[in-house]
Amino acid sequence: MAATDLQQNTPSTRQTPLLIYGAYGYTGQLIVEECLTRGWRPVLGGRDASKLAAVAEPHNLPHVAFTLGDRAALDATLGQVSAVLHCAGPFIHTAQRMLEGCLRTGTHYLDITGEIQVFQALAAQSALAREAGIMVVPGVGFDVVPTDCLARWLKEQQPRATELELAFEGLGGVSQGTAHTAVEQAGEGGAVRRDGYIQRVPPAHRTRQVDFGDGPVTVASIPWGDVATAYYSTGIPNITTYARLPQQTIRAMKGLRLAAPLARQRSVKRLLHWWVDRQPAGPDEETRTTGRTRVWGCATADDGTFAEGLLYGPEGYAFTAAAATEAAGRTLDGVGTPGFQTPATAFGADLVLSIPGVERFLISAPPRPVYPS
Repeated sequence: MAATDLQQNTPSTRQTPLLIYGAYGYTGQLIVEECLTRGWRPVLGGRDASKLAAVAEPHNLPHVAFTLGDRAALDATLGQVSAVLHCAGPFIHTAQRMLEGCLRTGTHYLDITGEIQVFQALAAQSALAREAGIMVVPGVGFDVVPTDCLARWLKEQQPRATELELAFEGLGGVSQGTAHTAVEQAGEGGAVRRDGYIQRVPPAHRTRQVDFGDGPVTVASIPWGDVATAYYSTGIPNITTYARLPQQTIRAMKGLRLAAPLARQRSVKRLLHWWVDRQPAGPDEETRTTGRTRVWGCATADDGTFAEGLLYGPEGYAFTAAAATEAAGRTLDGVGTPGFQTPATAFGADLVLSIPGVERFLISAPPRPVYPS
């Protein structure tokens, strides 16, 4: 199917609401399945025509094969949908071209990135998005919906917070796409936000104890997307993100600090990409069905008072499929305002509660102030 085969409509009356680009990737296919359960018939897009047809034709879905470098095909397709859910990473290489097409055609942009550089680059173009009348909402998957929504909710409980810490456990394996993104980021080290600015730090530069509900465990700092997004969602200037990792992994991260220059070499990255392509596509169905994720967060004020909370939810890729589809649906329904948004600023801290299986708990919070009558 050619891009020009889609029916032409004005932006407000476009017959086909949603384009899923990267639809034949591991996560893209999960999102397509989620859309089908809602009765949606999205347009599927991607570079490889045969892989795209294999996903689209069993469901008789419209599909268009094109590269993001083909400006004419990109604009022709985007011009006939209301929103794109961009699932083709690493987003450091693909997000800008997709966004430029959305700006030209007045199409809302969503993606499932977790890359700090991408969040920052898209945030810098918020004024252009407002002028174009479109929403730009990256990170509508497990990166970063649960952590972003928990962060905003904790800030609501502790409005004077100046430090935010977030941690998670339970990813249970990664897809090839996630692994390719990790390869591209290899050698870049960790990242934190201090006094409002993102700073590079060594891998696993900090560890601490966190209780996810069944006793303290060790977590290590990692450059999760909330180092970028939580600042926009909460205004908190100091942010550190952590993951629960095996002790041997933490030791390896620290030991690889001296190898960072080697990991940044293109020849090494090509070898790692070759290896990733020979791994399983992602977690199997049983893992997605039975797996669980747990997120912890704490927002602390200068006087030491804090709000601490937990969020439990489904396995990470199942979470992504449900969250991304929910965010796309709300965008198509007109929820949110033009410009760069995080999931929590666009749709509120309770967005995450719309995901089946999600529970949220407040562990402790500062006492409410008592004012003289």
